[in-house]
Amino acid sequence: MRYPKYKYLYAYFDFLVAIFSIVETRIIVSFFRTTYFKHTFFSNFYLASLFIFIGVTFLLIFQSNNLYKQNILLTRSKHFIALTRAIFWAIILLMVISFIVKLPLFHDERLFVFVFSITSYFNFAVVRIIILRKLYIRLKGSSLLTRNVIIWGAGKSGQLLAVKLIMESPHNFNVVGFIDDYKNPGEKILNGLKVLGNQDYINDLDCKGKIDEIIIAVDNVDYERLIEISELCSKKEVNVKLTSELFQIVPQKIATETYSGIPVIEISQRIDRSINLVFKRIIDIIGAIIGLIILLPFFIALAVIIKLSSKGPVFYKQTRIGKNGKPFEFYKFRSMTVDDFEDKERQGQMIEFIKAKDSQKIGGTKIINISRVTGIGKFIRKTSIDELPQLINVLKGDMSLVGPRPCLPYEYENYDEWHKKRVAVTPGCTGVWQVSGRSDVSFNDSVVLDLYYINNMSPWLDFQLILKTVPVMVLGRGGR
Repeated sequence: MRYPKYKYLYAYFDFLVAIFSIVETRIIVSFFRTTYFKHTFFSNFYLASLFIFIGVTFLLIFQSNNLYKQNILLTRSKHFIALTRAIFWAIILLMVISFIVKLPLFHDERLFVFVFSITSYFNFAVVRIIILRKLYIRLKGSSLLTRNVIIWGAGKSGQLLAVKLIMESPHNFNVVGFIDDYKNPGEKILNGLKVLGNQDYINDLDCKGKIDEIIIAVDNVDYERLIEISELCSKKEVNVKLTSELFQIVPQKIATETYSGIPVIEISQRIDRSINLVFKRIIDIIGAIIGLIILLPFFIALAVIIKLSSKGPVFYKQTRIGKNGKPFEFYKFRSMTVDDFEDKERQGQMIEFIKAKDSQKIGGTKIINISRVTGIGKFIRKTSIDELPQLINVLKGDMSLVGPRPCLPYEYENYDEWHKKRVAVTPGCTGVWQVSGRSDVSFNDSVVLDLYYINNMSPWLDFQLILKTVPVMVLGRGGR
């Protein structure tokens, strides 16, 4: 998948600035601590490893703080805020990792950390906000940064987007034309732009070197068709972005890029899926083992409280649907009194909720009988502590630390076809919609957020979601 050329430019200079800041800091600190670096910089291999480690860390942190999005890059105030936040977290992460692996510099020397914080911030601010911004603006009209764009949808949404890209956008877009299934090829839409063809045109289109981006902006479309179009476009070696009222929950909950005030959602797969899954599984195993060891005393204490507070087992076991529709046994701490008949009542409510046309207006995805929740159950449900035994599912491979939530068999049977896209990956203990409101997110919106995660899945996104899960659990936001 190709990134826009300007992102490569910024990433290249970010890597160099991070390395330069380390060298600069070493020189400054050496005036105060002449003996410190004799044992710290002891080999070329160490230097190379250190430079790569720091450079990659900054790139990942900058990416997570939206520092490669054009609306951030071209707005000084937003750029300063995002840069300040990113450098702060980058240095914190470097200190934590350095402490764990016993790497010098970032945990042994406070002076080095202090000087590096100042030099790195100054260097990045000068290079990014002054030099590269001016360079970007100067090169805006050149072919180097021109991005050829096709808009799928020649209705009101597509035309509005085209006008903004041509007339108002500071980005260097060249709108090639429109794709539309309901208009004739060659039909003029606006400013001389024509309909290039319908879906068959995309099927036969060779995008290499010709088209850089496809933006989907279709009016009067249902979820099924919109996802079908998205999947078709994603097969092409271009950036694919989407703007639609059906997916408006994504920019509401997640920072996305904007083109002249119009939120656009990235739906291109950035990382090779097979490589990503290998890294994901390794992180899952390590995380589950560490979590179970640390939480074992807490598990024992909680098990005793649950057993004494009400009749029934400590763990609640349930069949859930995993990857590709495969069922597995799902574990939770029991938080409710045992009542087999209550499940049938909930089943009817949930099916009605899934199939309701106005599901966007129904206030949540959790349907429960509050009267069945035990005293300790209220607390562990509110904080999601009842979910912690799912670390056992993670270790077994049935679940991942991060991913779409696993559904019940009868829920899966009542899914629309587009809902079933969420089981294309291993389900997770936490995910995008859990940190975005949990029970306050409607059913369709929760599926949309899961699909966003699947398209943008990466180890770094998982790490971000895990970190965001902690305050959600502690504060009990959205839990029931």
